[in-house]
Amino acid sequence: MNQPANRSPKEVLDDHLKESQNGSVEADLARNYAEDIVVLMRGEVYYGHNSVRQLAALLSRELPNATFEYRSVVVAGEVGFLEWNGRSSQACVDDGADSYVIREGKIVAQTIHYTVKRASPS
Repeated sequence: MNQPANRSPKEVLDDHLKESQNGSVEADLARNYAEDIVVLMRGEVYYGHNSVRQLAALLSRELPNATFEYRSVVVAGEVGFLEWNGRSSQACVDDGADSYVIREGKIVAQTIHYTVKRASPS
């Protein structure tokens, strides 16, 4: 399910966000992520598709059955930036911010930042 390398960074990022909304981690990896992806998050460095799977599972545990809103998506050259919110019945994120480096139709580097706020008991 590989996509052409001649997709623009904006096309790659748009497809990634669509797959993220659908919860299609495997399709997203196959189409949009380089196999040697490097992800920086919470003071750690993660490498490869397995790490992206683990980080997606972490977000799913922190915000189960969440809905996401993409507040801002900006692409300049091969760099993309996303600001997002997420809400579930158990927690929310109001400060999500991801950045991307996209080359030859694939995300080759990503940074991820978000703070999980637990929902107050009713």
